[in-house]
Amino acid sequence: MNRHAAREKALQILFQLDMNDKHPEQAIKDYLESLEIDPYLQVLVEGVSEHKNTIDDTIANHLENWTIDRIASVERTILRIAVYELSWQDDVPQNAAINEAVELAHKYGDDKSGKFVNGVLANIIV
Repeated sequence: MNRHAAREKALQILFQLDMNDKHPEQAIKDYLESLEIDPYLQVLVEGVSEHKNTIDDTIANHLENWTIDRIASVERTILRIAVYELSWQDDVPQNAAINEAVELAHKYGDDKSGKFVNGVLANIIV
């Protein structure tokens, strides 16, 4: 599985974790069923879950005229993945993390999601 696919699957798993109270490792196993667990997928899901409060604080501190609770769940999950990569994954270039987040927002969000995600992440990396 390449990193793009790992991010996409991480988005789906983390979105589900937001809705129910499962352990990240169990959520990965449930989602993938018989497929082999990808190491980067596991890093993303467990890392975002472990640092969720810090990540949410970072996002909240860089929002303009918004609160984190008003962000749609899909966009919030995409931002969490990107902020995790920007903050804890030294081998992921900033541009790659942002571009991947915007691409996921275009695919899973609404017409304005990509621009919103890009704007929030631009505020964070400044």
